[in-house]
Amino acid sequence: PLSGEQSGNVRAIVKATKKAGLDERAAVIAVGTSLQESKLENLGHLGDANDHDSLGLFQQRPSSGWGTPEQITDPEYSTIAFLTGLKQVEGWHDLPLTVAAQKVQVSAYPDAYAKWENQAADLVAGAWNNS
Repeated sequence: PLSGEQSGNVRAIVKATKKAGLDERAAVIAVGTSLQESKLENLGHLGDANDHDSLGLFQQRPSSGWGTPEQITDPEYSTIAFLTGLKQVEGWHDLPLTVAAQKVQVSAYPDAYAKWENQAADLVAGAWNNS
């Protein structure tokens, strides 16, 4: 079961996906990515436990051009930033979640996203018509 924060972040990702004019598949990829990167928690700086300067739902890095720390820790902004990257991936809609997510995130653990696909699909299905 998700915490209130995690459920709110699923709703925020779905809302931002709709605002970006994308469909449920984009939201599933975004939610699955966030599950891997932050467990759907909007993470601030974690000190020594942090991966460089990674922040927010998607562990985006200001030093990599994702935005300011304030922007990256805004769920709508960070989701739109992720989706902007996703839209640049040719054929993203038909790719497995792990491949699409990796092309945007460039993670050191490219296969780690795969395990979240079913849960992400279930979470998005539950939130899509309610947001």
